[in-house]
Amino acid sequence: MTSDTAQSTHHKAILEERLSALIGRRTLLKGMGAGLLAAAGTTILPDPAKAAQSGHIRVASISHIDTLDPHFTFFLSAVQVINNIHNGLLKVTYDGTAVQFVPDLAETWDMEDDKTHLFKLRAGVKFHDGTACDAEAVKFSLMRVKSGTPASPHAWKLALLEEVEIVDPLTLRLKFSKPYAFLPVALTGSTGRAGTVVSPAAVEKYGMDYGRNPVGTGPFKFVSWKENDSIELEANPDYFEAGMPKLAKASFMLINEPSTAVAALVSGQIEGMSDCPLQLVPQVKSVPTVEVYGGIEGNYTYVGMNLRKAPFDDINLRRAVAYAIDREAINKQAYFGLGQPAYSPISPPMTGFYDPDIAESGRGQRYDLAKAKEFRAKAKTQDVIEIDYIMSEDGPGGTRVAQTLAPMLAEIGLKVNLVLLEPAAWVKRLKDGDFAILDFRWWADLDPEETLFPEFKSGGAWNYWGWDNAEFDRLCIEAGSIVDQEKRAALYREAEDHLMEEAPVAMLAHLPVFKVFSKKVQGFQYVPCDLLNLHDVSLAG
Repeated sequence: MTSDTAQSTHHKAILEERLSALIGRRTLLKGMGAGLLAAAGTTILPDPAKAAQSGHIRVASISHIDTLDPHFTFFLSAVQVINNIHNGLLKVTYDGTAVQFVPDLAETWDMEDDKTHLFKLRAGVKFHDGTACDAEAVKFSLMRVKSGTPASPHAWKLALLEEVEIVDPLTLRLKFSKPYAFLPVALTGSTGRAGTVVSPAAVEKYGMDYGRNPVGTGPFKFVSWKENDSIELEANPDYFEAGMPKLAKASFMLINEPSTAVAALVSGQIEGMSDCPLQLVPQVKSVPTVEVYGGIEGNYTYVGMNLRKAPFDDINLRRAVAYAIDREAINKQAYFGLGQPAYSPISPPMTGFYDPDIAESGRGQRYDLAKAKEFRAKAKTQDVIEIDYIMSEDGPGGTRVAQTLAPMLAEIGLKVNLVLLEPAAWVKRLKDGDFAILDFRWWADLDPEETLFPEFKSGGAWNYWGWDNAEFDRLCIEAGSIVDQEKRAALYREAEDHLMEEAPVAMLAHLPVFKVFSKKVQGFQYVPCDLLNLHDVSLAG
């Protein structure tokens, strides 16, 4: 082994070791088609070519799904479906202690130096449309994210990518402008989304309608999307992972009422739920025929304020809001005591980055009504300020967060009008900047890079708040190109301090995420980043 090779191997080992430790602790169905209900008790008879697949699982998806185009979705509820249709160069696995980033479509992954990554693809893999998944297809997907038109909201994840060189039909060399510690997360076919590989032929055929006609290489093929009813998948008998999938069909039932989904699960009309709202967890855990999976994941909830217009263009008013929030009360009343107060965005599962002493350290945002009133006294407007608080039931706290917050904000002279919107209308108002204040969540993070930068980068696609801070940007960019965990953690904490001090958002909580399945479901592997992989799942009986 040459010294250069040894250095590269050592660098990769450090990178993989750090990343593998990131999450070290951690009645009648509404909206369901009559045909599906009628078929609920029907035995599926696989043809001889699909003898390995049998059974039909029905999983309630209770959150809004915008698109099944992985390069354009904003929602983890969509990723839960997408990840069963597509693969990435890498994938996320979990051994019960820590997440790992391992080859998926890539057969091998090597680092030639700290900025150059060589990926050798699996031979013989085909998309569901029969076209080859080769180096050209992977390059197409990466460049679609990096510089395609229209622009992907995930383009920031590949901003440092300078060149994709096709070495041979199954080998790619990715060259970056600097070392990129976040790369393994970016290249997964699930939470990263930037690394999800799509069929170039299907994108050419469907254009921006690809999101309703997805074609991947995954264990399941897309069949149909029936509006307000279900998304239907069927087994890919040619899937490259041996023994997968075991199921013949999978249906994601679009049920917007969680209690309806629970009733259907208990009665056996469905076999799973993609997410169990916190208020239903005690009830569901008491049901002997179901299993609950989950725990506190890499996430945070918060109140977001629109800095582009009054009244929250006033930093002192924003600071007053941040200090006026009793996070213990929010956790108890809105999250049923199942979460924990958040003082900053970096969450407990991010071992090595999370500050375990933050509650006592004085860092971050915390409840201090006297200080809140001091900042309120410095605000531009001393009169009572009336604002609309837009809310949606499609979230971990439903409308409870806003209802709990309203009297707290009244203590600092903010009269809050609660405006309830349908999820799609709420999303439109958010994207259009047509709001003053709202509660939001950032979910399924595996690294501080995705916890901080996409939401708060100056001018970023997901910076709905309009906050600009050049020093915050500099710190995050520097941290993203350093492999050493201690140095990265120090930079991210400094970036957090800028964010918390200027308060474009007010932190609320870190929350657990729960998946629920009938005990007939076997082989489900929990991964603590809100995934719902059906790859190895089967049904007993």
